[in-house]
Amino acid sequence: QVRILASGGGSVQAGGSLRLSCGGSGYTHNGMCMGWFRDTPHNEREGIAALHTGIGSTYYADSVKGRFTISQDKGRNTLYLEMNNLKPDDTGLYYCAAQIRGGVCYVRSPDFDSWGQGTQVTVSS
Repeated sequence: QVRILASGGGSVQAGGSLRLSCGGSGYTHNGMCMGWFRDTPHNEREGIAALHTGIGSTYYADSVKGRFTISQDKGRNTLYLEMNNLKPDDTGLYYCAAQIRGGVCYVRSPDFDSWGQGTQVTVSS
């Protein structure tokens, strides 16, 4: 059974930084795609970053490019999202997801099939 757990959210002022972590069980960082998503105030789920755990390729939404960095620690089976220069528009519930059954790895891929619970990020102006 796949279990995904995201953590590291919090409240920061604009310009601040946070690092989210995503670990779990029932899967390994061995060639599948993993990603970070967030729910917007318009109740849309936005894909913001993805990483192919096998080859290390990374993909970003334009809204976070240059500010956010997705990375992994294979030994710890953990995915990270380093978020810098945070803006109030970055506020939202952030989710980690995986393509357990495989698929195409990119930010807006419909192939993410396993999701963790969200972790809240709040950025104040």
